[in-house]
Amino acid sequence: MKKITLLRISTETYSLRILLRNQLAYMGTRGINVSMASSPDVHVAELEEQQNAKFYPLPLTRELTPFSDLIALYHTIRLIRKIRPEIVHTHSPKAGIVGMLAASICNVPVKVHTVAGLPLMETKGMKRWLLDTVEKVVYRCADWVLPNSNELKNFIVENNLIDDNSKITVIGQGSSNGIDLNYFSTTESIAKEAELVMQTHNISKNDVVLTFVGRLAFYKGINELVAAFEKLQSSHTNLKLLLVGPFEDLNPLEEATLQKITSNPDIISVGHQNDIRKFLAITSIFVFPSYREGFPQSLMQASAMGLPSVATNINGCNEILDDQETGILIEPKNQDAIVEACIQLIENPEKRLQMGEKARKRISESFEQQDLWNNIYDFYRSSL
Repeated sequence: MKKITLLRISTETYSLRILLRNQLAYMGTRGINVSMASSPDVHVAELEEQQNAKFYPLPLTRELTPFSDLIALYHTIRLIRKIRPEIVHTHSPKAGIVGMLAASICNVPVKVHTVAGLPLMETKGMKRWLLDTVEKVVYRCADWVLPNSNELKNFIVENNLIDDNSKITVIGQGSSNGIDLNYFSTTESIAKEAELVMQTHNISKNDVVLTFVGRLAFYKGINELVAAFEKLQSSHTNLKLLLVGPFEDLNPLEEATLQKITSNPDIISVGHQNDIRKFLAITSIFVFPSYREGFPQSLMQASAMGLPSVATNINGCNEILDDQETGILIEPKNQDAIVEACIQLIENPEKRLQMGEKARKRISESFEQQDLWNNIYDFYRSSL
């Protein structure tokens, strides 16, 4: 069997390290010759070790920078001509437009783009038209478009972003990487690490801990979450809010929210974490009030750890959670909805336990990582 050469391109190493953790290494064990490319950062050595693949730097940015993007296109064309992949697979909007254009120019046999969320969902006017146009170009250049949720697929089709509906498909039940249930579980060592977290941040066993994991960005609903938490504190004294993730520069929080995070001793912001399991292990309720998503990895991880969740009723979230069974779905951009849903779970520990057990079972049945990786491998083979 001929060995496939695969080039995966993302804008940042974050997607390759975190969102696609270990997936490319698995493809290597199945006989695929894998290369990776993105804008370089301090994590490159760690990424190459984790994925057991060669990394190539590209000058990609997340912003709309036409001149810089042309330079990135030139370098991507040079890279493709150097390694001559049979498949180029892009992940993230900027990598999509640059990578798919370059792959088309170079006549790569199979061009694949994964859609893991669309920023255009939250934009209007001229910027929305521009982002729509970029997506249409990406999808036209691609042979296959892989939304990581069925709702996202429906959005793309209903908004006429794709020229040929036959080349859009969702692999498995959705998700870009699935969940390793053995990894996302509370082992003895994780329990000990969790105890240290509680000691460090003055969290008691009687506290109800609300946790968010992800970028601390405006569109993630953090402004509403922080406001809702302070409202909850007026009627519940044993609450903590745990924020796990970096502050977002491109989509920053309101200044008032930043001040509350700094001044409220019961709001604990720990920044980016390579391993979130110890934080999920001390969590009572996972809260994810995002405005838009593809297929949120952190919501699946929380569910795999046996946690009930409060999340917005948007694509991705509503494919992971079953409302009132494994969590509670609420309207986005609604502070009061966060409060009401959290009160249901804060005041009913038994309901939290039952939802958490069902949530882990749901992940096990539909989003097991090894099954998804096998499906992606089969897709690569069949596409050639």
